[in-house]
Amino acid sequence: MQKALMKSVAAASAALALVPSAAWAQAPSDIGGYGWGSHMMGWAEGWYPMIFGPLFMILFLAALVAIAVILVRWLGGPLSGPVSPHHPVASRAPLDILRERFARGEIDKEEFEERRRVLGE
Repeated sequence: MQKALMKSVAAASAALALVPSAAWAQAPSDIGGYGWGSHMMGWAEGWYPMIFGPLFMILFLAALVAIAVILVRWLGGPLSGPVSPHHPVASRAPLDILRERFARGEIDKEEFEERRRVLGE
């Protein structure tokens, strides 16, 4: 599903890049003024863009940063490294370590029995 999403984003980006620049240009208006855009003090000028322009710019930039973070985490794959602090490493009992050493042959039976008595079991 993520590959399909990435392909659709890439296709949309390619389509936008192919749109001629003339389509993005502002068409002349018959409102008056200078021949382009709205006349002075129209609805698009004054307090409206002063309040909502910066707000939408900040929201747009926040969305771009969020998308970049999500893509980096997605492309980075799972974390490999030390165990996170939320999941501590399970500690082994001293007797378990002693049994492992005996099984590997690091200590003999007498030393195993002696150390087991010292541990209290």
